[in-house]
Amino acid sequence: MDLGFHELGHLASYGLPVSDVVKAAAGSVGQVGVPLALAAYFLAARREQASAGVCLAWAATSLRSVATYVADAPFERLPLIGGEHDWAFILGPEGTDDLGRAASLAAELRAGAWVLLALALAGCAWSLVVSLRPVPAAAPGLAGPRAPALGARRTI
Repeated sequence: MDLGFHELGHLASYGLPVSDVVKAAAGSVGQVGVPLALAAYFLAARREQASAGVCLAWAATSLRSVATYVADAPFERLPLIGGEHDWAFILGPEGTDDLGRAASLAAELRAGAWVLLALALAGCAWSLVVSLRPVPAAAPGLAGPRAPALGARRTI
């Protein structure tokens, strides 16, 4: 799935009036951005912490893959499905001309992946703790109106 969202990121950027460096980076942004967006959706719109945690863990593994891709930029040894090595282009002379920074950037991305994974595990653990809490009993007299008996007529 990561590869599909990576390529979708490139595809989405082709019609935009942005530089080739941005178009090259759009693949990695899409690869990590889709699981992050899904995590945000599950957390904000659905209030499902466990689902958000799983998506954050997915984003963490995807970011780890991007870090490997970045670290490979000076060597270009990873097998690609075709085309140019995105990060060799981004960090190379046609891009930022900072190919020597590939290792440190990859290390920073790996650290970010560990942070995302820690957040994912914490979110899933918290969701489990909350789901295992006993539901408090209602205080006498505060239970609310009783539902009518099955088949009873309701009066207004």
